[in-house]
Amino acid sequence: MIDEFAKEYLHDDLRWIREAVLWKLDGLSEYDIRRPLTATGTNLLGLIKHLATWEARYFGEVFERPFPQPLPRWDDEAASGTDLWATEHETREEIIEFYRRVWEHSDATINALPIDAPGYVPWWPRPDVKLFNILVHILTETNRHAGHADILREQLDGAVGTDPQSTAPPEWDAAYWENHRAKIEQAARAADPSSRCRLSLADRWINADTVDVRLVSRAPTSCQDLAMPNRKKPISSAPSRPISLTLRGDPSS
Repeated sequence: MIDEFAKEYLHDDLRWIREAVLWKLDGLSEYDIRRPLTATGTNLLGLIKHLATWEARYFGEVFERPFPQPLPRWDDEAASGTDLWATEHETREEIIEFYRRVWEHSDATINALPIDAPGYVPWWPRPDVKLFNILVHILTETNRHAGHADILREQLDGAVGTDPQSTAPPEWDAAYWENHRAKIEQAARAADPSSRCRLSLADRWINADTVDVRLVSRAPTSCQDLAMPNRKKPISSAPSRPISLTLRGDPSS
């Protein structure tokens, strides 16, 4: 009895988070769902493609129930990372439909097997698993990437929540969030008094008339950097004015 309860509980949570992460694409342009929003290239449509590819593997070949659509092998180095972004030839509709077909295949595997059904994950250091392990793993991974999608979507247009009905109440407008953010910023600065020094340093560097690029290449990190040698001229504390950069020297030297 507890086994069936546990399996259905995990399965229900997986069904819910799948829909939540897919909703993060709604209402966005083709460019916004594809463009890299972090230094490592994380993007919304790529997250969907990645989740679909790996869920297909985990609930497919791991239990000798291969997904009917051909997938790159997990150890194919040439294909490594291609699941994390969409080419210009891959449409939003194709990737969403791929993910939904994966759901159907995964759901069939989950429904057909007992929670202690054995599986084999060749890319894990301890490859012998049970359906329970894979359910927990995929649920955890999908939630983790849903968190990534939350942040990416909020950066794009401020949308938050897990579906259209769970967005912020109307009284939480831009002014509310601006005040909320300012309160957190104030607390962060109060917890780290040295931040005042670093902020002051940044202002003084920006206000300098000329800056040696070798010094700019290593940002000041402490008050001691006020006395850095070899600067083009003393750092000015005068009011802000247009900056003139004199670039000399190799930044790597």
